[in-house]
Amino acid sequence: MERTAALAFWVRKPGLGEINAVELADAGPDEVLVRTLYSGVSRGTESLVFGGGVPPSQRETMRAPFQDGDFPGPVKYGYLNVGVVEEGPPELLGRAVFCLYPHQTRYVVPAAAVTPVPDEVPPGRAILAGTVETAVNAVWDAAPLVGDRIAVVGGGMVGCAVAAVLAGLRGARVQLVDADPARAAVAAALGVGFASPDDAAGGCDLVLHASATEEGLARSLELLAPEGEVIELSWYGDRPVRVPLGESFHSRRLTVRASQVGAVSPARRARRTHADRMELALRLLADPAFDALITGESGFAELPRVMPRLASGELPALCHRIVYDRTA
Repeated sequence: MERTAALAFWVRKPGLGEINAVELADAGPDEVLVRTLYSGVSRGTESLVFGGGVPPSQRETMRAPFQDGDFPGPVKYGYLNVGVVEEGPPELLGRAVFCLYPHQTRYVVPAAAVTPVPDEVPPGRAILAGTVETAVNAVWDAAPLVGDRIAVVGGGMVGCAVAAVLAGLRGARVQLVDADPARAAVAAALGVGFASPDDAAGGCDLVLHASATEEGLARSLELLAPEGEVIELSWYGDRPVRVPLGESFHSRRLTVRASQVGAVSPARRARRTHADRMELALRLLADPAFDALITGESGFAELPRVMPRLASGELPALCHRIVYDRTA
């Protein structure tokens, strides 16, 4: 069988990445061959993977849809990929598509695994679809109401995406809360308020927590009004986390509830599929405000040098975009 050459980024072992050659079979009748244009590094989760921080109990749960290898390594991991279909059904041929695929120059997947990028969404922005899908699911879980007082604690990639989705809620007070004052500019671009943890407005009906820190979770509880609710989006990997359930937690009847993108929110599960949710995320990305979430760019060949800098925080980023050689 004829083979197509490709290159892929692997985490060889915690803290060490490399690019390896792979061979692909031709696409079958119900498959597509995609040439990658862009991929995105989801800094929070991919930093945990790169550093070997996926606990053994969660290694199956945390597998990406098209992951190769196993944690802690060697493993090919990632899930923000936009490319153009080079082989496949006529209705997809030549279309830009999003796929939950790792960092690789070309790949073959079932045609059902790709979602066409709407014409009004630039392919370079469409890499955010996986993160905006997470934000959509979180907002479905939170079920905010008109006029709610809402805080999003943690101005990373997921927190900013949640704030962007909530920005259109009429009458709501939406505030992005982060210790980094540089996030104020991102909040302004998204059309929401900004505050440091010390200055954040309290009395919240809802707090969506995405800082992945104990301090952020504690502050989230402090910001709630009586009978308010924290929607916990953070994933802490193998780190133990203390939750302050003393003092007024019970008397104020507070709630902490998890949200996770692996399953469609129970609030919509009977009426929306994973595909519906992804299509919605891509439609939302027609808004150019989401460009504020892409804070850097590197070439694919640079990934082995860039990933350690992203994981350590030396290279600050929300979503770091990886650009592929158009002739590769």
